[in-house]
Amino acid sequence: MLNVTEAFAEYLLDRAAGIPEAVLRKAEACRQDYLAVTAAGAVKNRERWEPLLRRAPAGAAELIGYPERTDGKTAALINGFNAHALELDDGQRFAMIHLGASVISAIRAAADEHPVGEEAFLTGIVLGYEAACRTAVAMQPSHKNRGYHTAGTCGTIGSAVGTAFALGTDKARLCRVLACAAGSAAGMLEIQEQGSELKPWNLGRAAMDGYAAAAMGWAAFEPPEDMLGGDRGFFRTFADAFDPEKLLNQNGPWEIERIYVKPYASCRHSHSAVEAAIRLHGEIDPAEIDRVEVRTYRLGVRGHDHTEIRGVASAKLSTPYAVAAGLLRGRADLAAFEPLDGETAELAKRVRVTEDPALTAESPQKRVASVRVFLKDGSVRERRVDYAKGEPENPMTPEELAEKNRMLLEYAKQHESGGST
Repeated sequence: MLNVTEAFAEYLLDRAAGIPEAVLRKAEACRQDYLAVTAAGAVKNRERWEPLLRRAPAGAAELIGYPERTDGKTAALINGFNAHALELDDGQRFAMIHLGASVISAIRAAADEHPVGEEAFLTGIVLGYEAACRTAVAMQPSHKNRGYHTAGTCGTIGSAVGTAFALGTDKARLCRVLACAAGSAAGMLEIQEQGSELKPWNLGRAAMDGYAAAAMGWAAFEPPEDMLGGDRGFFRTFADAFDPEKLLNQNGPWEIERIYVKPYASCRHSHSAVEAAIRLHGEIDPAEIDRVEVRTYRLGVRGHDHTEIRGVASAKLSTPYAVAAGLLRGRADLAAFEPLDGETAELAKRVRVTEDPALTAESPQKRVASVRVFLKDGSVRERRVDYAKGEPENPMTPEELAEKNRMLLEYAKQHESGGST
């Protein structure tokens, strides 16, 4: 009988032995995007963190954007939270997961407390992304349908594995790390509902617990035989079924090469619709809009179709609000969400998001959305987007990446000076 944990450890060790140079360069690009979004998120959240920072222990680990240093686990938590706070961090559509916020936060904390060379750091990123995505792809969409937040559950495994490889590991140690990470894995989608601002907690906690699980790899305690595939193990607890072939297929692509980079400051499930709305912006007079219909895949509807906006976090998860911003402003950057705009909120009430079974059938190979704008004169304008900007099939150009960094820098400057965006 297949021991899933041992097989997965062997898979990851085999991958680590032959990482192409291009994949390592991709890891460096992910690190640079992570640093930019985390620094901006840190400025946004400084006041909220102040009571905790006054009580946090001093240490060697950097808090990105803050002068204080603290212990590694606290740094992983705060940096991981801040990295996701603006909804501009990377992710992957096949796994339905955000990655850098958990994986890179944990590795950075470890590197601040232990010697980690540059190649080991990048190797950790590659293998952390690999582990998080493979465990997620093996059980999606059942995992999300059950209400779990993959960035918290599989993100814990990814951050643990990434940290273990950055610090150095063998098979026995890696099996302990996987057992501890799987036993710590958690994260429910309910945490993002009703205007909650705690969605990034799942990612910060995944970074913190992943670092702790990696540290347990050094302890000589015997793990269970198969924490991932056992009768009460990770996959059977978190999903109705899982596919070992998707977990262990050596012929598949490097998962880090399939990530997206986000140009729009809303949930990724809204991006194809947002992009379609932006394309329609120059073709219509917003004052003439009667109503808007968005048709998309099933997992892009629930939790993202709300028209009652309860704050910035709620707006960023709302496809109606994001689409309204695209139609009215021709943009969906940070300025489209902070501060909230009354005109956008009003138009959002006339945006209806529904599932198109044909588009569900195409997911996750494509995350398609079609936006139809019904005008008061009876005419209709429509645009469809198959691959939103930032996907491997539609990558951001160097100029667009530079503009994203400029936007984040400007956002940080305005918040530091007490201004608004």
